[in-house]
Amino acid sequence: MHLNHSPFTEIIRPEPVEPRHFGDAREAVAAIKALYKRNTRFLIDAFVGLANGAEIKGRYRACYPQVGIEIGSYSLTDSRLSFGHVASPGTYTTTLTHPDLFENYLIEQFDLLIRNHGVPLTVSESATPIPLHFAFGENVHVEANVAALADVPLRDIFDTPDLNTTDDLIANGEYEPESGEPHPLAPFTAQRIDYSLARLSHYSATSAAHFQNFVLFTNYQFYVDEFCAHARKLMAEGGGGYSAFVEPGNNVTLAGATEPEDGFTAVRLPQMPAYHLKRPDNSGITLVNIGVGPSNAKTITDHVAVLRPHAWLMLGHCAGLRNSQRLGDYVLAHAYVREDHVLDDDLPVWVPIPALAEIQTALEEAVAEVTGLKGYELKRIMRTGTVATIDNRNWELRDQSGPVKRLSQSRAIALDMESATIAANGFRFRVPYGTLLCVSDRPLHGELKLPGMATAFYKTQVSQHLHIGIMAMEKLAAMPSERLHSRKLRSFYETAFQ
Repeated sequence: MHLNHSPFTEIIRPEPVEPRHFGDAREAVAAIKALYKRNTRFLIDAFVGLANGAEIKGRYRACYPQVGIEIGSYSLTDSRLSFGHVASPGTYTTTLTHPDLFENYLIEQFDLLIRNHGVPLTVSESATPIPLHFAFGENVHVEANVAALADVPLRDIFDTPDLNTTDDLIANGEYEPESGEPHPLAPFTAQRIDYSLARLSHYSATSAAHFQNFVLFTNYQFYVDEFCAHARKLMAEGGGGYSAFVEPGNNVTLAGATEPEDGFTAVRLPQMPAYHLKRPDNSGITLVNIGVGPSNAKTITDHVAVLRPHAWLMLGHCAGLRNSQRLGDYVLAHAYVREDHVLDDDLPVWVPIPALAEIQTALEEAVAEVTGLKGYELKRIMRTGTVATIDNRNWELRDQSGPVKRLSQSRAIALDMESATIAANGFRFRVPYGTLLCVSDRPLHGELKLPGMATAFYKTQVSQHLHIGIMAMEKLAAMPSERLHSRKLRSFYETAFQ
């Protein structure tokens, strides 16, 4: 393993902890929480001491907790589940971070492993150092205090984030352990998770702890305004099953209140602001305005994925490609043409991105219930089919013969800049995904998206569209999680953790 180099030869660590074995998931998580708290506290205390003038005696290091399991049999497990078991005998491990944040998730994963394989889990210290930046967590700018420490580079005294050990090889199915090394137990390592938690806070201006298990992505502020109005009304009326509404700046409005009681008003919105309609069990809804383009779509889903949500959906505007479509009609994606290119190195374009039955059914049922149209009548306002995602917003200004021919051959019914990216990253990270778009222009038929062209009918569609998305998420939240996490998202050799 690559470690930061330092002129200090002495490594100062917390007292070593012997590995412990657990047959109870909650006890294992409690041990991990205690170990993580002790080790991060060690680093914080060392930094504070040095900043207050203590002598530098060496390099300070504490490592992430680790959980492992040893399987010695090929005995079959409950194969109906897409997670919670390993494929073959061997030793499996993963490093862990922020166990308070992931407590419920870890208990579920641990409990399934113990029940499916009938062997205990081993909790120990890993050999992967906790970077000082990640030990401090959110909203602490360590570099600003370095001048008060000493004329010694921070990385000479503490471990800092190391991109040599932070990648997506496991999630991409490209990780191959060295001979004798354990197999990965989870899709993300602790440093990869910490990296994304820091990025989420930066991009969304809300703590990762506020993100819910059901995530809506949109590309227009109209949807945010409607979501905020809906959430504030719910809070004022007692919550309607939700416990709080959180806005950028970690502004928290509790059920029964009309004003935030915590947080601060953001001076300016971040790049991709997030809004959270929370439930105590995290089964609420998060809405993220990702803006325009596949780069933003990839960036935010790269980071939201480490939270292991149960589903994410794209709600946004699109170009309708068929003459039979009207402004305000809906498009339910059943397939995707990927001309966004941002995921080409991680997920080749020849990989199909399948529609997921549970997601499609929830979306179609929500459209029917909100609009009052059913069966054959639903075809008046909604089409299902292929959505193409492109990386050039002004493709209409180029020679259209090439793109139009490809779109026609693919049977595409709509074009946008985010949906295929979000679906492909859902496939890549094993997060159930879906897309419901609203037609806002028809470039092949002379109706371009220009300021002032939106009709009154179209404006009403934003509210309706958003409420369809919310209803679909509530339907998905009512399903058992094992139904949502489909086996079709799993490859030949998968990690046991969902």
